[in-house]
Amino acid sequence: MQLKHLRTLLSPQDGAAKVTCMAWSHNNAKFAVCTVDRVVLLYDEHGERRDKFSTKPADMKYGRKSYMVKGMAFSPDSTKIAIGQTDNIIYVYKIGEDWGDKKVICNKFIQTSAVTCLQWPAEYIIVFGLAEGKVRVANSKTNKSSTIYGTDSYVVSLTTNCSGKGILSGHADGTIVRYFFDDEGSGESQGKLVNHPCPPYALAWATNSIVAAGCDRKIVAYGKEGHVLQTFDYSRDPQEREFTTAAASPGGQSVVLGSYDRLRVLNWSPRRSLWEEARPKEIANLYTVTALAWKRDGSRLCAGTLCGAVEQFDCCLRRTIYKNKFELTYVGPSQVIVKNLSSGTRVVLKSHYGYEVEEVKILGKERYLVAHTSDTLLLGDLNTNRLSEVAWQGSGGNEKYFFENENVCMIFNAGELTLVEYGSNETLGSVRTEFMNPHLISVRINERHQQGMEDNKKLAYLVDVKTIAVVDLIGGYNIGTISHESRVDWLELNETGHKLLFRDRKLRLHLYDIESCSKTMILNFCSYVQWVPGSDVLVAQNRNNLCVWYNIEAPERVTMFSIRGDIIGLERGNGKTEVMVTEGVTTVAYTLDEGLIEFGTAIDDGNYSRATAFLETLEMTPETEAMWKTLSKLALEARQLHIAERCFSALGHVAKARFLHETNEIADHVSWEYGGEGTDFYQVRARLAMLEKNYKLAEMIFLEQNAVEEAMNMYQELHRWDECIAVAEAKGHPALDKLRRDYYQWLMDTQQEERAGELQESQGDGLAAISLYLKAGLPAKAARLVLTREELLANTELVEHITAALIKGELHERAGDLFEKIRNPQRALECYCKGNAFMKAVELARSAFPTEVVRLEEAWGDHLVQQKQLDAAINHYIEARCSIKAIEAALGARQWKKAIYILDLQDRNVASRYYPRVAQHYASLQEYEIAEELYIKGDRTKDAIDMYTQAGHWEKAHKLAMKCMRPEDVSVLYITQAQEMEKQGKYREAERLYVTVEEPDLAITMFKKHKLYDDMIRLVGKHHPDLLSDTHLHLGKELEAEGRLQEAEYHYLEAQEWKATVNMYRSSGLWEEAYRVAKTHGGANAHKHVAYLWAKSLGGEAAVRLLNKLGLLEAAVDHAAENCSFEFAFELSRLALKHKTPEIHLRYAMYLEDEGKFEEAEAEFIRAGKPKEAVLMFVHNQDWEAAQRVAEAHDPDSVTEVLIGQARGALEEKDFQKAEGLLLRAQRPGMALNFYKEAGLWSDALRICKDYVPGQLEALQEEYEREATKKGGRGVEGLVEQARQWEQAGEYGRAVDCYLKVRDCGSSTLVEKCWMKAAELSIKFLPPQRSLEVVRAVGPQLIGIGKHSAAAELYLNMDLVKEAIDAFIEGEEWNKAKRVAKELDPRYEDYVDQHYKDFLKNQGKVDSLVGVDVVAALDLYVEQGQWDKCIETATKQNFNIYKRIFTDLVSSPGTNSAEAYHSWADLRDVLFNLCENLVRSSEANSPAHEEFEKMLLIAHYYATRSAAQSVKQLETVAARLSVSLLRHTQLLPADKVFYEAGTAAKAVGWENMAFIFLNRFLDLTDAIEEGTLDALDHSDFQDTDIPFEVSLPAKQHVPEAQREEVRDWVLTVSMDQRLEQVLPQDERGTYEASLVAASTGVRALPCLITGYPILRNKIEFKRPGKAADKDNWNKFLMAIKTSHSPVCQDVLKFISQWCGGLPSTSFSFQ
Repeated sequence: MQLKHLRTLLSPQDGAAKVTCMAWSHNNAKFAVCTVDRVVLLYDEHGERRDKFSTKPADMKYGRKSYMVKGMAFSPDSTKIAIGQTDNIIYVYKIGEDWGDKKVICNKFIQTSAVTCLQWPAEYIIVFGLAEGKVRVANSKTNKSSTIYGTDSYVVSLTTNCSGKGILSGHADGTIVRYFFDDEGSGESQGKLVNHPCPPYALAWATNSIVAAGCDRKIVAYGKEGHVLQTFDYSRDPQEREFTTAAASPGGQSVVLGSYDRLRVLNWSPRRSLWEEARPKEIANLYTVTALAWKRDGSRLCAGTLCGAVEQFDCCLRRTIYKNKFELTYVGPSQVIVKNLSSGTRVVLKSHYGYEVEEVKILGKERYLVAHTSDTLLLGDLNTNRLSEVAWQGSGGNEKYFFENENVCMIFNAGELTLVEYGSNETLGSVRTEFMNPHLISVRINERHQQGMEDNKKLAYLVDVKTIAVVDLIGGYNIGTISHESRVDWLELNETGHKLLFRDRKLRLHLYDIESCSKTMILNFCSYVQWVPGSDVLVAQNRNNLCVWYNIEAPERVTMFSIRGDIIGLERGNGKTEVMVTEGVTTVAYTLDEGLIEFGTAIDDGNYSRATAFLETLEMTPETEAMWKTLSKLALEARQLHIAERCFSALGHVAKARFLHETNEIADHVSWEYGGEGTDFYQVRARLAMLEKNYKLAEMIFLEQNAVEEAMNMYQELHRWDECIAVAEAKGHPALDKLRRDYYQWLMDTQQEERAGELQESQGDGLAAISLYLKAGLPAKAARLVLTREELLANTELVEHITAALIKGELHERAGDLFEKIRNPQRALECYCKGNAFMKAVELARSAFPTEVVRLEEAWGDHLVQQKQLDAAINHYIEARCSIKAIEAALGARQWKKAIYILDLQDRNVASRYYPRVAQHYASLQEYEIAEELYIKGDRTKDAIDMYTQAGHWEKAHKLAMKCMRPEDVSVLYITQAQEMEKQGKYREAERLYVTVEEPDLAITMFKKHKLYDDMIRLVGKHHPDLLSDTHLHLGKELEAEGRLQEAEYHYLEAQEWKATVNMYRSSGLWEEAYRVAKTHGGANAHKHVAYLWAKSLGGEAAVRLLNKLGLLEAAVDHAAENCSFEFAFELSRLALKHKTPEIHLRYAMYLEDEGKFEEAEAEFIRAGKPKEAVLMFVHNQDWEAAQRVAEAHDPDSVTEVLIGQARGALEEKDFQKAEGLLLRAQRPGMALNFYKEAGLWSDALRICKDYVPGQLEALQEEYEREATKKGGRGVEGLVEQARQWEQAGEYGRAVDCYLKVRDCGSSTLVEKCWMKAAELSIKFLPPQRSLEVVRAVGPQLIGIGKHSAAAELYLNMDLVKEAIDAFIEGEEWNKAKRVAKELDPRYEDYVDQHYKDFLKNQGKVDSLVGVDVVAALDLYVEQGQWDKCIETATKQNFNIYKRIFTDLVSSPGTNSAEAYHSWADLRDVLFNLCENLVRSSEANSPAHEEFEKMLLIAHYYATRSAAQSVKQLETVAARLSVSLLRHTQLLPADKVFYEAGTAAKAVGWENMAFIFLNRFLDLTDAIEEGTLDALDHSDFQDTDIPFEVSLPAKQHVPEAQREEVRDWVLTVSMDQRLEQVLPQDERGTYEASLVAASTGVRALPCLITGYPILRNKIEFKRPGKAADKDNWNKFLMAIKTSHSPVCQDVLKFISQWCGGLPSTSFSFQ
């Protein structure tokens, strides 16, 4: 990486003015610099200064210069700056997003020692180090700080890793400590990492190591666990000083360290895994680098210096221009800045893993970035600045990218589709598919927000041509697979991902619902289809019809328009949706019903009221009916019952509408009677469950409320008697028996005999139940009941009756069960056989008729065969010993293994008939071994051989034949067969037969004979691989001899003999073919050589034409020259490349020079126009004479170089005279001068300088002086001595310069004398301008060493009055400063006075300040909280001071508490005394008097409120006082008063008032921000005495955090809508705290205790106009008695004093 200086942002000052810290914002838009005077300067990204603000001390009493700023950092959102100060505090300033936004302190963190360094790595997390050695973290959200870890050593440096998840701190004892908030899975250790040899002031954490440096002038790179990787030692370099600061690039690949006049750059080499040092950036007079800040995108580095300069550098590895539209700046191996040259926008592309970015492409209409690293893929959207980095193993650049979707990039590679969402560093998903047409893939990423669904990411794609898969990308699972009978050619999901549209090759359009997995064909011919953006409305074209589905939930409802063209697109905007149709040459727009589309949007947004209002405007059509249905379903789910009722009314569902109407009446009644949501009432919930047919839930709801009757009534209304009786039984209801009787009667009346029978059976009446079952024609149920009851079985007549009914109903099996139960096995067996219940028949026969078992098994088998259950029949035939039937059944059931098993048990004669059938089956399955075995078992070996032959298994056929035939017979048979095949042209079959009998050579001969060389080669390769190459070569030669050159070429090349091919074509004169082969197979330069030979064979112009055609003319010339064929080269250049002739001459000359033929070489160099080369040749050989001759004849410019070369030779031989003569001949006196200087011959150097370059004489003399000084001969005394000599010589300018060069030498007296002498000489002898500069330079130096008077005298000599005054002020010589101002320039008297006041304020000398500036003194008393002194001082002053004290106290924070009582009481007492004095003065009843009376009343209210706050039972009194103060907002800060009233009302539960007051408070805070009250709405305070016209507070009186709390509360309450925005009223119909009645205008007296109007029960005092409400007065007295509160007693005492005594203390409680 290289550093290139761009500009100076802040110019350096003459003296030390250290830049203490700097920081870049995270969004790269702002750059902050903090200067030595504690001012933060803000620059934009282009380096233009845009803003500034001053920092403030922790405590103003120590003065504005009592601290230094040691750390500064931007918040991650770039809207705040944290400032760490040495006065033990961190301030966080909110600077806003725009320039010029108001700067406010939003957090402060007070610490126990000085802050030394600071970082802000993550949101809300500020990390800082302290002088006491602790590293702490401050949370800007909670406003709290805590210690991460503590050490005993001063924290000198603090840095973070690239991700901001870890921190390193460096300490004064050399310790480096590491700490992780999150180690990101690295497993690296925490705690003490390294003990560096010195304090690591320069500390940087790069990607692969930690770099530390300090005052020992060594840079050490440590590994991840603290071992030393590298050391760069500069301790022996005299030019290097200590390292003061370091910064790592944002990518962590480079580190810059600052020292004196120098920036050192280290770059990480991934290949070597080491740091490499780049060339350092050295800047003279830069002085010590004190701060470094790297821009977050890595493109800029800023350095701050000791002298206050800020320099900006460009950081860049390389820059390229992409397609003349984008600039790519590689600021690090893993970081690239992409800049759009037309718009100037920039995007930073960075590998988070530190991999090197290999290639950057800009694709997709130049909007999308694609870049590769070794292990990852970087993608980005230039428009939205969303970047992603995903793991990606390189696949040779075969990826295809599709950018059709704005949210996601689709990457197709080797049959796999990968999705990457822009802005996410994980792949969204990956699926296998071969279909990469964008029309066959649909991705939807959060395109429309739905209620209850945060993330919605779905993908639909083709698995194969007829199968679509739908995947949920969040869970990574398949949510639907659609198999279609025809090929799919288009598909698209809707925006919510719930519906999928697809079209097949037959142009049929299908809709698939993903949730219900249902597929519907909605159009049988579709030429265009599209979803309407922002909705679920669908538009399609069916031949000459435009089809629109406004409600896709009802796909059968379609709206059609006739059109005369083709749809070309959809346009939606400006409140309408249009379908664009081309009709001939014109485009016609068909407007869709935006209202219907709007309905869908309202439904999606959950705004059902809007949807209802819209549907009300429409006529009932099939489309609107579908919409009403949809809305009814959704409204029910959302419990919006009135809307649901309206929907069912519209749909004509009278029963549901009526049921919901009754339900709504219940809900409304409950809501009106009890408040709250009526839908939560149990009856409403139960009725809704009934509506959904969830009767169990309804029952549970009723029973939870013990509403048993209601549950039973519900079931009776529904005729669900069983559930009703179950509820009655469970709850022991007294009407249980009656219910059962009613139920039975109802069943009989409705002819439900079966249900009645079940009821009788459940009650134990078996006979009645059987009678009812038989009556209902259910003999099976009667039989079941009889079988379970022994007493019923005994009733023979009943059993006979039932069996007869069963036989009649052909229920033979049940009849058999009954016969068996009554022990009649014969009848039972007959019934079982008739009913085909053979299992029961066999079981019965085993016990009763054993001889019948075999017959029954065979009959069972026959029955199963009839039923086509052949496999089940097999075992029964085996049991019945019917083998033939068993075999036939097994073969029929294709149970081949079972058939083989049975056959193996049979006689050979029987089995041999069936084996071939089974064998044929296995042969058809290609299970030839089993088939072979079966054929052999069936004595059909020939069939087995035929099977193998037909299958082409010659080897197995051969093997089988070998068992049955002699080997020679087999061979003869096969070879004869092969020859037959050969005659028929079936060479492959013949080959297989030859190979089978191990005669491959016969096959090779066959192929050679028929010239089938490919097959011949194949067999040679297989059977004789060692002869393959020779065979190719042999065939090549044969074919070449036959003139079949193309085929010969193939075989030569296969034998890897390309040269033979080239020679073949050359000998045949086919140069083109030779050239082609050489170019394809002969390496990089073979074709050039062939072309050269071809051209050489042609010669002359033909050669030129050929080489031009091949584009090798220049290469051929070069080739000829390289091969020393200079004649051919000259011929070619003469004919076609005349411009190459000099070059050939030059090469020829160099060739001759190498051969030692210098004279011939000289001639060729001159012909080549390179005489200088000839000169250099002779110079190299030190043939100076020849060199001089050639230079003078052909290259006069080289004469000088020859002379200089000779001179260097003379110097090496120490012949200075000769060298000087030569250099003067060469007109290079400067070189002679330098040679003498280097040799230390200063006298000769000065002589040359004087004679030839007099202009440099003075500089040379100064250099000589410096050299002399360095050598120790002349120190400070030398300078002084030389200055005296200049002075004596009358060179006063030089004398002054010499005196000024004297610096600190341990003797301040000598320094002062020198500086005074310089000033004196300049005033006497130098021009006024120069003398002014000298005095201005000397004055500050004198002040610096405490000589203020001397400096002031100098300034006065030059009439610099202000500077003289400043000097006296700095020396605190106030009288002299005042005298100078008064006598010389009275304008500065106020200036001196102001500084004197500031001095007294800073020193805290308030008593002295009173005599100078009373108001300032009062301010200082207020700041120090010395109210008594303040008031005491103020009493001696005028009214304005009283008003000022009043204003200060009512505006000060922390006064709304019990602790503030004494402050308020002091103010109240002072105002009371003032008012009493005014009554007795001439000011009585004047406006001023009235205003102070009002102030007294306010102070009394405040004092009483503080007193009431100290007693729990008086909290409502305190709240009322806060509310009463609202009528005095003309004198009080309105925002503070409304805030206090609102919070007090909220605390005592008056939420309506709290809401209105806090809402007003928020309006006021907004007005303060905007600077105007014009936007205030006064409607809430009509007809009250709260004034509308108030003064706008100059600042916010309530902190940001409390404002945000209020904002949240007001928002929450307004969302609930449970409060009315109305102030409470009393019997006057007026706001209860208003003194003036709205209707009559009568004004009531305010209560002394609460400030509320007194309407009745008044207690009057002796002083007119003073009264109290009796209830409140008694309450106050009672509180005093119970609590003994001294402050409340003090309030009573004051009221007594103010109102002329208290009334009788008797208590009244009516």
